[in-house]
Amino acid sequence: MPKNESILHSMLVVSGSDNIDAVIKSEVPVNHFMTIDIKRSAALARRLYFEKYYDIIVVNFPLTDETGLEFAIDIAEKGSSSVLVLVSNNQYGDILERVTDYGILAVAKPCPRGRISHAVRYLMAEQEKRQSIQKKLDKAEEKLTELRIVSKAKILLVEKRQMTEDEAHRYIGKCAMDQGVSRKRVAEELLDDLED
Repeated sequence: MPKNESILHSMLVVSGSDNIDAVIKSEVPVNHFMTIDIKRSAALARRLYFEKYYDIIVVNFPLTDETGLEFAIDIAEKGSSSVLVLVSNNQYGDILERVTDYGILAVAKPCPRGRISHAVRYLMAEQEKRQSIQKKLDKAEEKLTELRIVSKAKILLVEKRQMTEDEAHRYIGKCAMDQGVSRKRVAEELLDDLED
């Protein structure tokens, strides 16, 4: 099971046949999903995908309106969803060769009990890693933005109030501490006052 039990995922299952519904419901750890939507065609799935984000997309080949290959590659290329394709055993080698470079996981069917569960759990773990990395990137971007704003405020203090860089640095820090706000907030206020 995933390490972080609190993360709930979303899944879109695209299958031309309803045979996969029971397999998904029996093998997928549904308590880790806030939603599992099922669509029967690539056209319906595309429409839903543009309305709603899904962590995991499962495509059971063939679909009613196409093979599913184009849909799977399109989703993998354009978004951050993890994609699993279920393909017949006789097509598996060819499809695997075509989807691997897009980061798509392929499973041959019929597959032994538990294989889909393992594949979905693998994709859940990948999504959790991706989300963790995204949070770190967002935090780093936020810090970088703060540094830019504070640096700009320090430059204006040096230019307009004839402070040294160290004095400007201490001034912003002291104001932040005295007001109980972030250095970024103080710097933004200084920029509003000093930029003319």
